[in-house]
Amino acid sequence: MNASFDWIKAFVPHTLDADALAEKLSRHVATVDGAHRLKAELAPFVVGQVMASEKIPDTKLSLNKVDDGSGTLLDVVCGAPNVVVGSKYPFARTGTRMPAGLVIEKRKIRGFTSNGMLCSARELALGDDHDGIMALDTQVPNGTALLDVLKIGDVRLELDVLANRPDLLSQRGVAREVSALTGVPMQLPSELSVVPALAPPARDAKRASSGGATVVLEDHDGCPRYMALVIRGVTVGPSPAWLVSRLEGVGARSINNVVDVTNYMLHGFGQPMHAFDLGQLAQSTIVVRRARAGEKMKTLDSVERTLTADMTVIADADRAVAIAGVMGGENAEVTATTRDILLEVAMFDAARVRATRKTVGLNTDASYRYERGIDAAHIPELVALAAALLIKVAGGAVDGGPIDVGTPALNPPDVTVRPTRVSRVIGVPLSAGVITERLTSVGFGVTPADPDALTVRVPSWRNDVLREVDLVEEVARLGGFDALPDELRPFRPGNAPDDPLHLLSLALRNALVAEGLFETKPLPFVKGGEDTHVRVENPLADDEPHLRLSVLETLAKRAEYNLNRGEGNVRL
Repeated sequence: MNASFDWIKAFVPHTLDADALAEKLSRHVATVDGAHRLKAELAPFVVGQVMASEKIPDTKLSLNKVDDGSGTLLDVVCGAPNVVVGSKYPFARTGTRMPAGLVIEKRKIRGFTSNGMLCSARELALGDDHDGIMALDTQVPNGTALLDVLKIGDVRLELDVLANRPDLLSQRGVAREVSALTGVPMQLPSELSVVPALAPPARDAKRASSGGATVVLEDHDGCPRYMALVIRGVTVGPSPAWLVSRLEGVGARSINNVVDVTNYMLHGFGQPMHAFDLGQLAQSTIVVRRARAGEKMKTLDSVERTLTADMTVIADADRAVAIAGVMGGENAEVTATTRDILLEVAMFDAARVRATRKTVGLNTDASYRYERGIDAAHIPELVALAAALLIKVAGGAVDGGPIDVGTPALNPPDVTVRPTRVSRVIGVPLSAGVITERLTSVGFGVTPADPDALTVRVPSWRNDVLREVDLVEEVARLGGFDALPDELRPFRPGNAPDDPLHLLSLALRNALVAEGLFETKPLPFVKGGEDTHVRVENPLADDEPHLRLSVLETLAKRAEYNLNRGEGNVRL
């Protein structure tokens, strides 16, 4: 899972640098496999100020005196028409390698020596503008690193998130852990500082309408809850720079402002979303149903796929428009001509999504999260956040309240944990107060049950915590596994006798080894024959697809292998 250092810091304004944050995450949360500095190729560029400028006769060039903070004004020849004395621009000193690979050298141009280059956005691979050099609105000292001014030098952290921690598959999920480890409270990023309240939802278990659209839920097993929101009057186009930067920080590419908002919510909050062109939905209706056997649909990757009756699809009144939890279809795709959209925010069954994804041969960011489990309790909150972002970057207005069909998510059951048990398992005496402090820091609710028990309310995003031992693990990791004692301590051996068969096999093994035999532990597969052996459906090797009838088949083959290579001292 890719985590953006800047995005996490927007949730938790901590003071750690990227390396320190990676170290903390590895010690307490999930192993950080790598940290990649984005835009690292811009590290040599600095802020330069034009102190004087004069036109070179009979050319479009100008000779400029540039202060790069070195204490010496440099002569720089520039062909851009927008050079302004006193303004500051990105500056490449002599010896700087440009993003395209060109190395800036001291060279003569029209009889004047140029010592560096004032840069445009295109030359820095920051945009397509090549009409003039890139003016900087900043008051930092000359010679300041350009990355410190533009704030584009994000660090991408690669987290090895295990299957039992789907809450870490989002920037907010990782930020929640950072908040617990640093003690800095969480907040919403600045782009979500204003989130208008939505009208009350239209709720029903099977069918509801709002904003001129209708949602019908027929396959409740495949989709326990489906929310939708109509936004009219949007303008589809390029995303603003901050949104593009957020997505680049996690390795995603910008498509357009509407699709980028859905990807922002997926990577930022762990909730897959999809935007349909409402004008392309027959009768402005969404039907969540089972696919019909043999039904076909062309997905967004322009591949026509044949569906099966055990798949859940999102359809309009006539045909399927998306494979639930996996990918949308081309027939209701948001395009430059889209004006009204229906935003889907749903919960799909994890097992159904996994089976469907494998059948159609697709693996998407959405299916990856649905398969591991999403935080369904926060769907209404995320609908409001997504609507605020869509209106901010694409305009338009919400039409009516959200549509909410299905069953709201239930809270996970409470779990009881005993401080004495925690101390015995971890090997360190811990008071109820310390246990409570650690658990509440990551969102658990803790209340005393009796003198040696705490009742813990599990947050909706932690579907992996089911038993007391899960909470023991939480307490241990939040304290730091490296802080646990590693010295050998007295212990009482168990009094349960060993199984007689185990004792017999151990004695037999020792006796045979004492006689000079070698023990082998081969796999139970042999070449065999179709008429005499049982063939496995998915053999590990094509030349050994059958189960052996006797261990002697395997031993004979191993002996033959050694004898053919001149090794005769073999006793198996």
